[in-house]
Amino acid sequence: MGPITAVAIYLTIWWTVLFTVLPLGVQSHYEAGIDKGDGGDPGAPVDPKLKQKFITTTWVSAIVFAVIFAIVQFGLVKLPALPSTY
Repeated sequence: MGPITAVAIYLTIWWTVLFTVLPLGVQSHYEAGIDKGDGGDPGAPVDPKLKQKFITTTWVSAIVFAVIFAIVQFGLVKLPALPSTY
């Protein structure tokens, strides 16, 4: 696995984990009983805690990537080689 492939796989894992982590522990304005006023969405989160979620996403992604990297490096699953273009 080359460095560009590794970065691409890590970023794909990171985005997938982010969308998994985002709804965890979120309370909407409706659930909290807060009136959002005119034009506000009652389903919007009161406090999304994005910094904490980005940190959680980063370390969970690192663990998942380390497992995938180890599987590929030890040859448990072989990635197919790209065909030569010349």
